[in-house]
Amino acid sequence: MSGGSAAKAAGKAHGKRHGRKHGGHEEEHENHERWLVSYADMMTLLMVLFIVMFAISQVDQKKFDELKNGLAVGFGSPSEAFNGGETTLFQSSDTSSPLDLETGIGGNPKSDTTDQQVKEAVTMAQRAKDSADQQAAQKEVQDYQKIEQQIKAAVQKTGQGNDVQFTIDERGLVVTVVTSAVVFPGSEATLLPAGQQILDGIGPAIAPLPNRIEVDGHTNQLSGGTGVYPSGWELSSARASAVVRYLIGHAGINGDRMFAGGFADTKPLYPPSDPRSVTLNRRVDIVVLSNLSPAQKALLPSAAGNG
Repeated sequence: MSGGSAAKAAGKAHGKRHGRKHGGHEEEHENHERWLVSYADMMTLLMVLFIVMFAISQVDQKKFDELKNGLAVGFGSPSEAFNGGETTLFQSSDTSSPLDLETGIGGNPKSDTTDQQVKEAVTMAQRAKDSADQQAAQKEVQDYQKIEQQIKAAVQKTGQGNDVQFTIDERGLVVTVVTSAVVFPGSEATLLPAGQQILDGIGPAIAPLPNRIEVDGHTNQLSGGTGVYPSGWELSSARASAVVRYLIGHAGINGDRMFAGGFADTKPLYPPSDPRSVTLNRRVDIVVLSNLSPAQKALLPSAAGNG
């Protein structure tokens, strides 16, 4: 073989070796980059997993259904595969969505507006109810004031206006009869003529009312046991019962509307240290009970200017 032929053969062999080496590098480069495909698939699955977990954490069934439908459509599966509806996550625009890019995660101006409207509606309804309750209480107070004026006019004719007082509390109209010696004898429960005249002025004013009537007897801190009544409990109860019997018999008030109770000295108008307690704590309260609701009754003292 000549020198030129040998050189050509050597060059061809070198070229073949070089070509195989270069081809080997290309194959190694392709194998080196294939992991990116698997990495991208893994990242996609992780993203989907976190989206699902985030959607579940919202505790909103409607948003979760929309997410399921959106994922189903995004992966090319029918929405029925997730047992959801036809609306997808990206098609929905009227509900709050964890993937709402315009409003931010979990935000929805329309939903916030609706919540605000609901709160305003509740507030307005409460204000309307409070206003209606206040009007009902004021109307009740006006009716009580008419009864009060009628009773005052009747008892003043007999010169006993100072023995009757009026208050309005959460129970209703309270007509207080001071049980002085001219109304009841000391430590006794028999109505004297002066006491009967006072009740004759009270009875006609309350008899036509549909309200129930409560009569409460009270004694002062000096009431002790006697031969007839061992304590203020029995004495106060007996005096309240005497008033009930008189109103039933002389004013024509139905007995089903009335009841009596005795409280002894447990509910004084004035503390024992007050000089007025001896006289004014010894009393009988005739209470015209209100028929209003509890919320409206609580407004009676303020409507009457007592609260």
